[in-house]
Amino acid sequence: MTMLRVEGVEFGFTATPVLRGVSLQIASGDLVGILGPNGSGKTTLLRLMAGALVAQRGRVLVSEDETTSLARRTLAQRLAVVPQETHLAFDYTALEIVLMGRYPHLGAFEVEGPDDVAIAHAALALTGTSHLAERQFQTLSGGEKQRVVIASALAQLSEPATGAGLTIRTGALLLLDEPTASLDLRYQIEVASVLRRLHDQRGLTIVLSTHDLRFAASLCTRVVLLSRGIMLADGPPADVLTADAISQLYEIDPALAAPLVPA
Repeated sequence: MTMLRVEGVEFGFTATPVLRGVSLQIASGDLVGILGPNGSGKTTLLRLMAGALVAQRGRVLVSEDETTSLARRTLAQRLAVVPQETHLAFDYTALEIVLMGRYPHLGAFEVEGPDDVAIAHAALALTGTSHLAERQFQTLSGGEKQRVVIASALAQLSEPATGAGLTIRTGALLLLDEPTASLDLRYQIEVASVLRRLHDQRGLTIVLSTHDLRFAASLCTRVVLLSRGIMLADGPPADVLTADAISQLYEIDPALAAPLVPA
């Protein structure tokens, strides 16, 4: 089942296009890595997928509905975004951060109920961060913060009233922008482990952007190569991440690209 389609999308912040005729399909159960150097259009593509930007040409569809036609609350119940960094104007506990993910499921002036709190705790448990529930978010390490924000996204994608536990909505989609970019190796491994578990055990469909070839090759079922806003390749990591493709992607000599091919 196709969950998200990008059809001939073009976008630019100035006269110079950032994305040029990009087309992409995300099927249920995919774990897709979008790879490319800085300035390739990875983050812009994710923001278009999330409905935060509107394509100047082409369209983006989630479950056959154009993102531009969906109410923000409806779209937020279908997909959640984990940004590269999370900056807060005020200090919150980790539990409060996760409870923010329940906002799309609450009515005007409605506060979180016992079911929402149970879902938040279940999301923390699923990301291995239950012990951080009462910690101030700003005191957490980079890896801990990232897992808490992923927990918030899971709470957002959970069924509204499951009582105890967490049931991710059918057709839910998780988008992550450079989820390990600022993390050391230990925390990269922890975040990758969480994402792999969510995909393999919970069947969550995931799309992430990254510049880390080995991270993408070890985690993703598909990789998309994006260079200067143009898709170069799309397929299984073993087929796509060749020396020639890496050479073209990063505009380096093939001899220099060969050692970068993931084992």
